[in-house]
Amino acid sequence: MVEKILANLEKSNCVTDNTFLQAVSEVLTSLEPIVKTDSRYEQFAILERLVTPDRVIQFKVQWLDDNNHVHINNGYRIQFNNSLGPYKGGLRFHPSVTTGVLKFLAFEQIFKNALTGLPIGGAKG
Repeated sequence: MVEKILANLEKSNCVTDNTFLQAVSEVLTSLEPIVKTDSRYEQFAILERLVTPDRVIQFKVQWLDDNNHVHINNGYRIQFNNSLGPYKGGLRFHPSVTTGVLKFLAFEQIFKNALTGLPIGGAKG
């Protein structure tokens, strides 16, 4: 089951950065023994829903520097899961940030929020 989910995820994502796929692979592999004991995980597509973000928003930010030069930067917001409550996740400001990195961070944020008992979902921007 995990191999099928990973294969579908690889096909559906234009992957140039394997950070997200590696994180998903590690998490799903560790969950596999638990998932095999309960058919509801497959029946209700729990893992497929867990690894698919609700939204991926990409936008441009135009700004004028002190020398009146126009700059354009890309902005992203990955909203992964709001089952427990509103999306929560920090921001990253660096030219090396990619959607793969943000997907990874938002995916991990789901577990961080849930395990700390916060009634909020996972996201990163």
